[in-house]
Amino acid sequence: MRGSLTPAEMASSTPSESPQFKGVLGQFARPKPASRSPPRACYIHIRMGSLFFFLHGWGFLLQAFAVVHFIRRRPDTYWIFIILFLGWIGAAVYIVAEVIPDAQLLRGSFQVFPRRRRIRELERAILDNPSAGNYEELGLLYLDDRDFARARGCYDRSIAQRSDSVDPFYRRGVAEVELGDYAAAVPDLERAVGSDPTYDFHRGLGLLAHAYAETGQAEKAGNLFEQATQISTSSEIYYNYALFLQKQGRVEEAGKWVQKILDNRATMPGYQRRRERAWFRRAYALMARLRL
Repeated sequence: MRGSLTPAEMASSTPSESPQFKGVLGQFARPKPASRSPPRACYIHIRMGSLFFFLHGWGFLLQAFAVVHFIRRRPDTYWIFIILFLGWIGAAVYIVAEVIPDAQLLRGSFQVFPRRRRIRELERAILDNPSAGNYEELGLLYLDDRDFARARGCYDRSIAQRSDSVDPFYRRGVAEVELGDYAAAVPDLERAVGSDPTYDFHRGLGLLAHAYAETGQAEKAGNLFEQATQISTSSEIYYNYALFLQKQGRVEEAGKWVQKILDNRATMPGYQRRRERAWFRRAYALMARLRL
C-alpha cells in the first residue's frame, strides 16, 4: 500500500524523536547546574593571591628600607647582596639581624627633642641667671648636640666665673679638638690629665697626645700615645696613634695599629661593634691609604 510506512520508517518518525518534540520538551526541561570548583579551594586561591599581592607591594618597601639602613650604618658588605638577590626575604632577614639590634643605639636620637627643649629652657634661664652651673649644663648639652662652637663659648663663660673644677676645662678641650683648634686644646687637656691621668676612661690622655701630635710636639705625643695604648683599647686612640705614625713616616707600624682596630672587632660584643662602626670605616680608609 502506497501510503503505508515500513516499521523502520515508523520508528524513525516517532514524536519523541522529532526535532519539534525535542524543542517543546526543552522549554520545560530543568537546566543542569553549572559545574563549579569547591568553595574551599576557591577561598584558598583568593587568599593566596591576596598574600602574594601584599608581599609584592610591601616587599619592595622592605628592600628600600633595608638598603637605606645599609648605606647609613655600613654593616658587613655581604648584607647588600642578601638584600638585593633574596628580595623581601633577604630584607626581612637583614632587618631582624641588623636593624632591630640597632634600635638600642637610637635612644640618643630619640633624646634629641627633650635635649633641645632643655637647651631652649637654659638659654632663657641664663638671661636671668647667668651662673657657672647653668653655662656648664648648657655647654654639655651643646656637646651632645655636636654644636661645638656654642659649647666652647658656654665653657668660656663658666670658667671665667669659676675655675676650681677640672671638668669644664676638659669639656672645652674636647670641643676645641672637634673644632680643630689643637693649640687651644693643649692647655685645657693638660689641666684635666694633670689632675687625673685616667680622666674620662683615659680618653683625655689620648686626646692630649693627639693635640700634641697636631701641634708639632712629636716627642710628647709619642710618649703619651705609648702610655695610652698600653692601658686602653679605644679605637679612637689607636686610630689617632696610627695617624701620628703615618706622619712620622713609620708606615709599617701605623698599619699594625690600624689592623689592631679591625682585629678587636671580632671580639667585641654586638652593641659595641655597632657603636664603633665609624672608627672601623676610618680604619679601612686609612689602611687603603697606607697600602698606596
